[in-house]
Amino acid sequence: MSNSHQAEPPTSYFRLTVEQYHELVRIGVLTPEDRCELIEGQVVEKATQSPMHACVSGCLGDFLFRTLPTGLRARTRLPITLARSEPEPDLAVVRGGRRTFSDRHPGAADTLLVIEVADIELDFDRTVKGRVYAANGIPVYWILNMEERIVEVYTDPNPTATPAEYATRTDYAVGQSVPLVLDGTAVAQLPVADLMP
Repeated sequence: MSNSHQAEPPTSYFRLTVEQYHELVRIGVLTPEDRCELIEGQVVEKATQSPMHACVSGCLGDFLFRTLPTGLRARTRLPITLARSEPEPDLAVVRGGRRTFSDRHPGAADTLLVIEVADIELDFDRTVKGRVYAANGIPVYWILNMEERIVEVYTDPNPTATPAEYATRTDYAVGQSVPLVLDGTAVAQLPVADLMP
């Protein structure tokens, strides 16, 4: 006798807290080779970087390292600890010196800008990552949209919206320059053409 009743998918999933995620790292269940990050309580596999993705990230990193004022640092693919997530953005600009984060990762209050290079995960970066960064009040979020060859700049986070979102999006195309705004001050201009292969 066959059972025609189909199994229903689960209605909820176990979500990790940031502390539980840290414990999995501490005891070696998760290692750097696992290439993952915590996004809204779920451990998410990070995509492998294409040569173009790595090139663009490197060019932008070089620009930030040369440009940032004293007291700010650029971090490349390193964690930032947020309320329910620990993403590893392609680049982030944080307050602090070389040894400020020897015993913890930067948090939302330390982070002025996060940047994702989107060659294959544009929708995820716009929706899920955007929601995470806005919910934690990260003031500026850039997406380097490689498909459309634009830089999408998101500002004015609204953590209380449902879902959380950035109120303002401004796009910069090849032929334009993106203002690097940190703590409300434009500290440099970056030609979009310098980022696009």
